[in-house]
Amino acid sequence: MTENSSEAMTPEAHLAEVLAAYDNSPNPRLAEITKALIRHLHEFVAEVGLTREEWFAGIEVLTRTGQMCDDQRQEFILLSDTIGVSMLVEMINHVAAEGSTEPTVFGPFHVEGAPHRVIGESIITDSMDDDREVTFAGRVLGLDSNPIEGATLDVWETASNGFYDVQDGSQTPMNMRGIFTTGSDGAYEIKGIRPVPYQIPGDGPAGDLLFENGRHNWRPGHMHFVVAAADHKTVITHLFDAASDYLDSDAVFGVRDSLVVDMSGDRCDYDFVLEAVSAN
Repeated sequence: MTENSSEAMTPEAHLAEVLAAYDNSPNPRLAEITKALIRHLHEFVAEVGLTREEWFAGIEVLTRTGQMCDDQRQEFILLSDTIGVSMLVEMINHVAAEGSTEPTVFGPFHVEGAPHRVIGESIITDSMDDDREVTFAGRVLGLDSNPIEGATLDVWETASNGFYDVQDGSQTPMNMRGIFTTGSDGAYEIKGIRPVPYQIPGDGPAGDLLFENGRHNWRPGHMHFVVAAADHKTVITHLFDAASDYLDSDAVFGVRDSLVVDMSGDRCDYDFVLEAVSAN
């Protein structure tokens, strides 16, 4: 027999070969992201000693995740939420000055085209027996404490049955949603309900990952806000009910102490503070 003098390919050499294939990408940022993803995936596979069966199980999970996505449900966002990636993206992309409102996760249930409502209007289209009405009020301010005129607050929450309108065919579309615009005093006032804890969908891969790791799929009661104003950083955030269950075990890691407020009365007061965008 003739001795084969060539060296066997190593995992390190294989990774180098794969990365080199992306060296001539015409899109530098895409190449940066792709190569970093490849490096981390190869390191992950090597670290855990991934078996063929486990690799294929992962492929099946991703396939099922895609199959569950539609106009009303984004299972990939749910997966991202439940492993803390969504919150990390917000933390990286919203590095704001001290004193500005903290961000949290966007979530999979925002809907474009919510109705524009006047200050003080209710977002409740469908009343339910368990509704506990609360007025959310305050101002949108700059870091200098001056009010911001023309700021928009895109808000949404579940009905008191724990479902968003897009999850519940019995609700009128755009129930519990609205967009409000501040006047010269920066004030907003929104009539909604006291938020209730609810379960994120648990019948898909995101739920499987939670349950098989001994976690639950509950979120504490909260109202969603996207607060935006010209020449200021937009903040995607929530207000959480201080008396809600699951504040210390939110399924998507979104709770921040500064966003936990008293909702025990008929009115919840909170000022949103936006950082101005640098002119440079």
